[in-house]
Amino acid sequence: MTIIGIGEDGPDGLPPASRAAIDRAEVVAGAARHLALLPDVVARGWVWPVPFADGIDPLLAMRGRDVVVLASGDPFWFGAGTVLAARLAPGEWVAHPGVSAFALAAARLGWGIEAVECLGLHAAPLSRIRPYLAQGARLLVTLRDGTAAGELAEMVTHLGFGASTLWVMEALGGDRERVRQVPAAAFDLVGVAAPVLVAVAAVGQGLPQAAGLPDDLFDHDGQITKRPVRALTLSALAPCPGELLWDIGAGSGSISIEWLLAHPAMRAIAVEADAVRAGRVVANAAALGVDRLVLVQGTAPEALAGLPLPDAVFIGGGISDAMLTALWAMLPQGVRVVANGVTLEAEALFARWQALVGGSLLRIELAEAGALGRKRGWRAAMPVVQWSVTR
Repeated sequence: MTIIGIGEDGPDGLPPASRAAIDRAEVVAGAARHLALLPDVVARGWVWPVPFADGIDPLLAMRGRDVVVLASGDPFWFGAGTVLAARLAPGEWVAHPGVSAFALAAARLGWGIEAVECLGLHAAPLSRIRPYLAQGARLLVTLRDGTAAGELAEMVTHLGFGASTLWVMEALGGDRERVRQVPAAAFDLVGVAAPVLVAVAAVGQGLPQAAGLPDDLFDHDGQITKRPVRALTLSALAPCPGELLWDIGAGSGSISIEWLLAHPAMRAIAVEADAVRAGRVVANAAALGVDRLVLVQGTAPEALAGLPLPDAVFIGGGISDAMLTALWAMLPQGVRVVANGVTLEAEALFARWQALVGGSLLRIELAEAGALGRKRGWRAAMPVVQWSVTR
């Protein structure tokens, strides 16, 4: 299989190696718009079905034949190449990438692409843009169709970035190329046609990058690890890129959401028994652009059976000796475990387990200034005991 990146300029933009592969192919597979760029291959053309996943197995059934797959621009930058290569053995495919839409857009605007965030949202929720919106940020975003450009403008405005400038770019590199500039809050473009990419010069207040986001960013019923304690908890969990967290007794999902915000490659599974709170976890994750959070509704330790083993575990609710015993038995060595508790029973349990397996105990006592009659005084919160240990 030969995976070829093709642009809106069709055969004119193809290098000799790509042209030779297309000329000798028995089958040329691609979206209808890709095949339309190459009228000479109609007889050998195989139109990729929608949705994309429906075409993978029929394509793999063509093993042993000389097949070319056409993809937009660079097939390995939010493209079909990555998906196909994952299903093929080494040596079963070669690739001839084309110029990506991101490169074309950056060239049109004079932006250094190394300083730009490139997001492929043509097959992903638009909310994933949230963590990347910040004052002065420059983003290049591929979208599914023209309607999505207006939806993106509406979302950016809703998130407080209505003063941002958008460049709506259609059919970059081809005869139909069109670039239009508009403020996000005043988006009024009509007739936006695919393929479409939107560039964003962001103006607005982004999410803080330090651990411990403001509590009011999360919808909750009071069952939330409060901001200062959350910051200390995330510090103890010590997230590293690509790691997986189990967030047991997730509540509002604040711990697992901030874990995911730490890096795009982070993974998290939130376990929550209460159906209403489970719904809040999902909604909070979507609102903050980390819809990749996996929710398991159920009670630990039973709900943990069959889950991929984590690199770190946070226990924020439902702590018991039985849970810790079951958890300790299923976790491999090296997993970081952090548990918070506010009751005397939890404190006693942590003290006993620390004596058995080690780790550190931290007592967190916080007080906040508030009104006291006509004056002010300190209002103490319930102390939190935190046990952190490596299995």
